[in-house]
Amino acid sequence: MRFFDHAATQSALAFDRLVPALRDMFVAGCEVPTRDVHNIATADGGTGMTSLVMPAWRPGGYYGVKVVNIAPGNAARGLPGLHASYLLHDATTGVPLALMDGNQITARRTVAASALAASYLAAADAQHLLVVGAGRVAALLPQAFAQVRQIQRVSIWARNAHAARDMAQAFRQQGFDAEAAPDLAAAAAAADIVSCATLATEPVIQGRWLKAGSHLDLIGSFTPAMREADDNSFANADIYVDTEEALAKSGDLLQPLERGVIKRANVLASLQDLCRGHPVARASVAPRRTVFKAVGTALADLAAATLVMQLLR
Repeated sequence: MRFFDHAATQSALAFDRLVPALRDMFVAGCEVPTRDVHNIATADGGTGMTSLVMPAWRPGGYYGVKVVNIAPGNAARGLPGLHASYLLHDATTGVPLALMDGNQITARRTVAASALAASYLAAADAQHLLVVGAGRVAALLPQAFAQVRQIQRVSIWARNAHAARDMAQAFRQQGFDAEAAPDLAAAAAAADIVSCATLATEPVIQGRWLKAGSHLDLIGSFTPAMREADDNSFANADIYVDTEEALAKSGDLLQPLERGVIKRANVLASLQDLCRGHPVARASVAPRRTVFKAVGTALADLAAATLVMQLLR
């Protein structure tokens, strides 16, 4: 069994290869059971941990299982809030083939999926990206979106202003015109693409801030209690999801659905529909805001892990 550490997994998943690999896997499809979610309490009664078990396989190909542990209390411990591992097997014999850095697979396939969605949904001339958040996933967003749009300007907002400034400096070193945004409302109003990668449980984005024709990318909310955008962000917008599971998992969708702000029919298509070229009935021919809500899918994990193995061989 091979072992791919942080550096080896990262080097195999460059976005110019990963975004097309995701598109190919969404077109081809694979078996993706519903993820298992386990809530694990701490011994001292503090903030607990959520563990996700996410399998996927292609008959005659690979069978992969990712374990993702999300511990919001890690911020106080000086640790990242998310840790993951990925184990890849032969789908016929069950033989374990490789253990990979699940953090890299998760982060890189997550932003690659957002970029893939933006390739269909964001305005063709989109150049200004607003990154909301300053974590591991947020740090990868400009590189990924630059694969599908001519991103020239990047604004960054985070609750920790110092972290936002540090991230802006890192983005400038990557060649982007980047700056920290002290005023989130003003930054959101100016951006062509707004991408949120947070663990927020209350909305940080207000729909009234967003300009017509902009694209809102929501990465963080993966439980009913989590939200990154308010109800107005979804009203009068064309809504898309990575998979149907988003409608059952994300508070960003569940809460406005429960209140009747939006209806199930307002969700026009999944990312697989877009990749397969299925016709989508838009609500209007005029430029409208688009929203892409992702909760992550084991299909994307398997696509990334398969890419790692292909490059090895």
